[in-house]
Amino acid sequence: METTRLTPEQAWFFRTAGFVQLPGTLPSGTVEALKAAIARDIEQAAEPVVRNRAGRIVRLSNVLDRAPIFRDVATSPLVLDPLEDLLGPNIEIVRNRHNHATLRLPEPGADYLHRDVPQWSRGIVTVLFYLEESTCERGATRLIPGSHLLPWAPNAEAAERTGLVQQVVRVEMPTGGLLAIDSLLWHGAGRNLTNETRTSMTIGYHSADDLASVEDPQRILVRGRRVYAGHSY
Repeated sequence: METTRLTPEQAWFFRTAGFVQLPGTLPSGTVEALKAAIARDIEQAAEPVVRNRAGRIVRLSNVLDRAPIFRDVATSPLVLDPLEDLLGPNIEIVRNRHNHATLRLPEPGADYLHRDVPQWSRGIVTVLFYLEESTCERGATRLIPGSHLLPWAPNAEAAERTGLVQQVVRVEMPTGGLLAIDSLLWHGAGRNLTNETRTSMTIGYHSADDLASVEDPQRILVRGRRVYAGHSY
């Protein structure tokens, strides 16, 4: 895979707007390998899974413990190199946030906004791996640019009440495209209006916490090292 870093302007855009398209693209062979692994686990109904109201599997959870291809892609330089420009040299994957593959079907009810982390805490960077082309008709990701800078809000009603929903933009992405989102950004999947699917994988990344004195089993160190800088009394 190619190795790609963010320019200072791209890093600035992420800080300001709350999202940025990463420069690299997953090779077609990697995309097909991921889709094959997803299709296999859906066919076998390999738990843990999430089903829609009709009983169809629409999400595979805990992908990092499934086929090796999932972790290989999530930890590739194509992803970690640009993330280092946002998170620094010590990067962890968060196992208990995201860590899933989603099959976006043509069905209603997939048009809501949310934050991945609702409160002002040490946030994560969400990376969406698009395994099929994401167009407006197929339910492109919806974002409110800059909304990661807003105060804490209990739910998406705040975005509706303040008129921010009128500022939504839709981000179309190519097959193999990578989109990084600040966890506090208001965003959501659009409604798929076609007869096609829109398959993606979502992984959460975090800078290694230099105040954590013990290793958290829900976090996987994927670059650098854990440096403890706390005061032990």
